[in-house]
Amino acid sequence: MTLQSMTGFARSEGASGRYRWAWELRSVNGKGLDLRLRLPTGMEGLEAELREVASRSLSRGNIQAGLSLATAENRLEAVINRDALDAVLALKKELGNVVDDKPLSFDTLLSVRGLVDFREAEDDAEAQAARNRDVLAGFAEAVLKLKAMREREGESLYGILSGHIDRIEQLATVIERDPSRQPEQIAARLAAQIALIGDGAQGLDRDRLHAEAALIATKADLREEIDRLYAHIAASRELLKVGGPIGRKLDFLAQEFNRESNTICSKSNASAVTAAGIELKVVIDQFREQVQNLE
Repeated sequence: MTLQSMTGFARSEGASGRYRWAWELRSVNGKGLDLRLRLPTGMEGLEAELREVASRSLSRGNIQAGLSLATAENRLEAVINRDALDAVLALKKELGNVVDDKPLSFDTLLSVRGLVDFREAEDDAEAQAARNRDVLAGFAEAVLKLKAMREREGESLYGILSGHIDRIEQLATVIERDPSRQPEQIAARLAAQIALIGDGAQGLDRDRLHAEAALIATKADLREEIDRLYAHIAASRELLKVGGPIGRKLDFLAQEFNRESNTICSKSNASAVTAAGIELKVVIDQFREQVQNLE
């Protein structure tokens, strides 16, 4: 499965009968899939199907989807107000002996306010169903275009994230191989410190001193943190290899990377290890920042 970023734009347009429609989709980062629809009046009934179509191709991102709908031709129909017409005819009959009893002309009837109204003709059920099918198909097309754009950005993110992981591994190796971590170096440093303390203290239990020094050396050892770094590196590479919606999992691993780098910096007793640990934290922050863009 390929990677997807969560940012992108897509547009699709077409015609159905006397209608022209156009979809525009915009996607940005989000914790889940949040589809916000802007539909013309009368199209609200499509919302459930639109959400289903989107969820088949996308799993995360805040997506704004807008539909514009226009008619290529106007069709008007006359609507007669029957109550008003009956009232006019009744009044003419009532006043027949007072006013001219000639039949009412068509022009006269049209001039009576509210008697005849002209409005946009509604399509029949079959025409509306055909329009809705075409609009849904256009939305599906726009979603696929959006997915394709997000996948292209995902390919770029793959390269960036792989580079960060490679650098994390290089820094872990630098820390692992630093001379200050060699047993003889640790032993020499502790021996010098013990001698310095012993020379200046009276009545100090040397066995107890050696035991405390061994405990300090054990706590300062970075083997466990380095091993976990390598494990997280392998897990991150495997996720990138598998692909798909892995953003949350990589974000968790970024937090674990950060935890190990913090521990390494706090335990370090060598300037080279501290410098590598600080650079490690910078690279991990860059890694996590890019992971935020991933589906």
